[in-house]
Amino acid sequence: VYRYNPSTGVLIQFTTKDGLCSNQIGGIQEDKSGMIYFTTSEGICKFDGHIFTKLSITNNSNNEWILARNDFTVDELWFTGAQDSALVYRYDGKTLNRLKFPKTTSGEEFIASYPRSKYPNMTFSPYDVYCIYRDRSGNIWFGTGSLGVCKYDGKSFTWIAESKLSESPVRSIFEDKDGSFWFGNSGQAVYRYDGQTLKNIRKENGIGNAKDMEESAPVSYMSIIEDNNDVLWIATFEAGVWRYDGKKATHFRIKDGNTKVTLFSIFKDKLGEIWLGTHTSGVYKFNGKSFEKFEL
Repeated sequence: VYRYNPSTGVLIQFTTKDGLCSNQIGGIQEDKSGMIYFTTSEGICKFDGHIFTKLSITNNSNNEWILARNDFTVDELWFTGAQDSALVYRYDGKTLNRLKFPKTTSGEEFIASYPRSKYPNMTFSPYDVYCIYRDRSGNIWFGTGSLGVCKYDGKSFTWIAESKLSESPVRSIFEDKDGSFWFGNSGQAVYRYDGQTLKNIRKENGIGNAKDMEESAPVSYMSIIEDNNDVLWIATFEAGVWRYDGKKATHFRIKDGNTKVTLFSIFKDKLGEIWLGTHTSGVYKFNGKSFEKFEL
């Protein structure tokens, strides 16, 4: 993981030699007190500004789901489990609780369709969590492997599992200024959900349409943000970035020289600058017209 100070221009790398749990980082979060948490392949790692500490997991035998929606004294964070684990983790500032989703009819039917006797090495679960998102009302949303999206409001679970949405893992969830939710999955589409209706925006507006691209492979929608002008930006795995203002979709191809760049995430900083995280090509920043590779 790297820490960059724009005031000094200093970029510092941290690895397992510095105490980091693993060099494979899946996510970064910050709590209210400024502590930084890294989701790694070897667990959740906390950084207090000086040292790294691996959080110990509390095995919650009662599988108690809790949500501190209105208790702002609780520094609550949610983490995905290791891939193919069908687990989520809730951290309240003291304990890291391991949780499992309650069984669903669709989930159990999916598992039954792949009997262990026939597929003894299968590790994929329909309950696997690929992304977690907290909305402005405090609800927690989960993008799953093949059950669509799950909303948890502290009391119950609501599943949104339209057929195309649940055909592949949901990798991105975002709430826009109007309170509508956007879901992006692997190889199908990006959807808008207004609380009642789920619409396929790719089909309506051409976001990720193969005819507008150099590639013809299915588009995986990895990450979604909204800029300071309330315009959506959608980063895909290998089809660049799409800017969508509600009417028009604009495509930005991302390349490192002549090499196509695969994207992992898109992020808006406190100044409104837009950044891209890639798999093997470092970091890119939007200069107002295009994305250029960030180099010191």
